[in-house]
Amino acid sequence: MNISQIEHIGVAVENLQESIKYYEEVLGLKCYAVEEVVDQKVKTAFFLVGATKIELLESTSPDGPIGKFIAKKGPGIHHIAFAVNNASEALKLAEERGITLIDKESRKGAEGLDIGFLHPKSIGGVLTELCSTKK
Repeated sequence: MNISQIEHIGVAVENLQESIKYYEEVLGLKCYAVEEVVDQKVKTAFFLVGATKIELLESTSPDGPIGKFIAKKGPGIHHIAFAVNNASEALKLAEERGITLIDKESRKGAEGLDIGFLHPKSIGGVLTELCSTKK
């Protein structure tokens, strides 16, 4: 699978602008990008902390994955993402190793990354994202 680093930690928030304000004004971080990922029904904001990013996720629809997550569990840490060489290959390898996949193939995510998710029920309750810059 060849994980090189934690790519980002995803945090589900109810209000992106209020959350950006906290990260900037209280923590002193700088939001470097805000992006909407229409097919995932989410608006994102990114902060760089060393080599790792924090991704804030605000649902654009109550029936989107983040909207459902917040309705069920409230705001908070949503997922951890690992950088891999090839997200599609890493998904196949995880499945071969007995992990249940949410995504059988990688898809486009925020920042143009290829992404795919592993089901949290098969890996100790932690939603895990695999990210790569190329397929």
